Amino acid sequence: MALKEFGVCVCCIFSTFVLGSCSMISPSQSRMYEIHKRTEPIVIDADWDKPQWQRTKPLDIKFFMGDTPKHLPKTKAKLLYDNDNIYVIFQVEDRYVRAVATEYHGSVWEDSCVEFFFTPGLDISDGYFNIETNCIGTILFNHQIQRGQNQQKLSARQLDQVEIATSLPRRTIEPEIKEPVTWTLEYRLPLRILEDYCNLTKPAPGVKWRANFYKCADKTSYPHWLTWSHIDKPQPDFHRPEYFGTLEFLD
Repeated sequence: MALKEFGVCVCCIFSTFVLGSCSMISPSQSRMYEIHKRTEPIVIDADWDKPQWQRTKPLDIKFFMGDTPKHLPKTKAKLLYDNDNIYVIFQVEDRYVRAVATEYHGSVWEDSCVEFFFTPGLDISDGYFNIETNCIGTILFNHQIQRGQNQQKLSARQLDQVEIATSLPRRTIEPEIKEPVTWTLEYRLPLRILEDYCNLTKPAPGVKWRANFYKCADKTSYPHWLTWSHIDKPQPDFHRPEYFGTLEFLD
């Protein structure tokens, strides 16, 4: 090989290595999502295509943890807010859909499930909330400092205030649906129920929260663990607030 050609080859390899490494150093820092404000309430009906959501940019939940999954559902989420609520909607292009948990704080992560973990501010040492909802709308909602540390379950009275809708019938799905199915799940999260558990930085233009979004299905035929903000760990573990991305609230 000519010296000139060798030099070009080395430069290409070096550039690829450096750029690739830089993109892997802190992927959570590159995860940013902007949440726009609403002046009118949103009807909670799991309609991904209604006007309010059509004008909202989605985020993609596409990084996986563990081995490469044989089933990789295309999963998106959108968020909006008003003075009193956060609005969240998920859309999942799925297969092998299962739902067994039907009671508050059930094992929803074993079903076809979407999750929203967040710290209502920038200080992750203040703890985080994890909202986990299976495809038929069963909810688990905790606050904790780290996994299992000072964990507090929201009460049934508080969970009753989370308005939730799903495109699937709200009944057990077992055996699982093996055919392709697209399902949506939407909820309205009242800010007032968060105030008992943390120092809440209320959403307003310029305010930032830390957060991550997940899709899992631990006990389906084809389990998978997907994240929005990449988590650099060899085994699935969603309880990693140090890898949360950033939500920025706009006017």
